[in-house]
Amino acid sequence: MFVITVDFEIKSEFVNEFRNRVLQQAKDSLNNEKQCFIFDVCFDEKNTNKVFLYEIYQDKDAFDYHLKSDHYLSFDKDVKNWVTKKIVNQLIKQN
Repeated sequence: MFVITVDFEIKSEFVNEFRNRVLQQAKDSLNNEKQCFIFDVCFDEKNTNKVFLYEIYQDKDAFDYHLKSDHYLSFDKDVKNWVTKKIVNQLIKQN
């Protein structure tokens, strides 16, 4: 399994819009990509500008497919100016 984690920091004035948009992105990914198994969205209770994603795909090819999907490209375009920091990690699940 191929695991993606993403740490976002969001501009304060866009936190609510980002939260709504990222929840829709998670739903779209799970509904439209049969090799996307988990797409968890986590909000930091103490710092509302922080958002963490945990995603599991069948393999790297499935993640590459995700990055080319219409719903991802739309999401990325919508939120790019709302984000101040984005750190993406790619990992291989061992168990």
